[in-house]
Amino acid sequence: MRGAISTAGVSTRQRAALPSFSELRLVAVALLLVLGSLAAFGHLRFWTQTYAFPLYALCTAAYLGAAAVSSQFTRFGRTLGLRVGIVGVTLAFALVLAVILFWRLYYSRPFLLTAYVTALSWQVLESWLAQQKAPLRLAVVPGGAAADFARLRHADCIFLQQPFLEERADAVVVDLHDRLAPEWVRFLADCSLKGMPTYHAAVAYEALTGRVFLGHLSAGLLDEFRFSPVYAYGKRLLDLLFVLLTLPLAGPLMLLTALAIKIESPGPVLFWQERVGEGGKPFRMVKFRSMCVESEAGGARFAAHGDDRVTRIGRFIRKMRVDELPQYWNILKGEMSLIGPRPEQVSFVRQFEQEIPFYAYRHLVKPGITGWAQVNHGYAASVDETRGKLEHDLYYIKHFSFWLDALIVFGTIRTVLTGFGAR
Repeated sequence: MRGAISTAGVSTRQRAALPSFSELRLVAVALLLVLGSLAAFGHLRFWTQTYAFPLYALCTAAYLGAAAVSSQFTRFGRTLGLRVGIVGVTLAFALVLAVILFWRLYYSRPFLLTAYVTALSWQVLESWLAQQKAPLRLAVVPGGAAADFARLRHADCIFLQQPFLEERADAVVVDLHDRLAPEWVRFLADCSLKGMPTYHAAVAYEALTGRVFLGHLSAGLLDEFRFSPVYAYGKRLLDLLFVLLTLPLAGPLMLLTALAIKIESPGPVLFWQERVGEGGKPFRMVKFRSMCVESEAGGARFAAHGDDRVTRIGRFIRKMRVDELPQYWNILKGEMSLIGPRPEQVSFVRQFEQEIPFYAYRHLVKPGITGWAQVNHGYAASVDETRGKLEHDLYYIKHFSFWLDALIVFGTIRTVLTGFGAR
């Protein structure tokens, strides 16, 4: 009698998860200390400089912490590890420098710079090695969310037709909300007994796409979106600090933009519009006018590619996101944050709340100038596109953290340079 999994289909737990690179990280720590010592002291015997031990400990912790965070983003073969690694190492070493300066600890600039370059290089190497491995091969049990996995680009999936696995697979994905036939229940039990990991479809979908699967949300599961308010307060301070530090640079750019708009077309330089903010409360958002004055005479509508309502200056400032700079005012007033779901027009929100389940939950946090949906999804001009955008917004709210905000900042630089998502 055949078992549920043939020998060819058995996958060990080591194959089911991306490697931890623990041995490589030990080598990285050793290199960090040895090369740093050579740069700072002119020899490789770092252990002889006992007064530098706190510096060694801080740099080692910075690298290992950034590497641990990066590894979380490579689950299921996703390729965010490199971006997270670069951002993580940079922020971790910036924190090391802040600790050193605050506590007035001994430090060596050559050591810090060499340690930072070594840690950054090793993160690039780790990410490259992770991408050389074949992505996880997922055996998908039919029913429920199986159809959604057929549309994913980041997955190597085997769509099972019967409760038997002959091909190699690293894990099984099943929609646990779907009613399973007895033979499939026995198949899953046999997978577990033979060491084959089993993932709930919603968890795998979220890890592969950076989106929350709306099809599996329910009122009970929305408890996961209740985050601690501690970071929200810290984020407010970071927003104010960012605005105050960048205003001397942004101010002249805003003045030049205002002058260009005024020269090109008649009408006001600024455009004020009622949007929906935190808690579903409306507020007046400001931005540079990028369309002709009568652009919404017939009512609000989505911008389209090549929209004839957009002026020449407007097309440029939209692509470079300069039109959003006046929203510094909304940040100072506490109506917006630098990072969060983009605030939507009131009329569209009322429509989407009727047509898209759980749409109102995107208002759990302050809206932002940029966000997870903006750097991954781009502009949404229909209900279906808005549903995909909402999945990104809910992912951001569910994983609301400093590390995700740092990754969004990195992604925003890319979108500004490439014009991704602009219309």
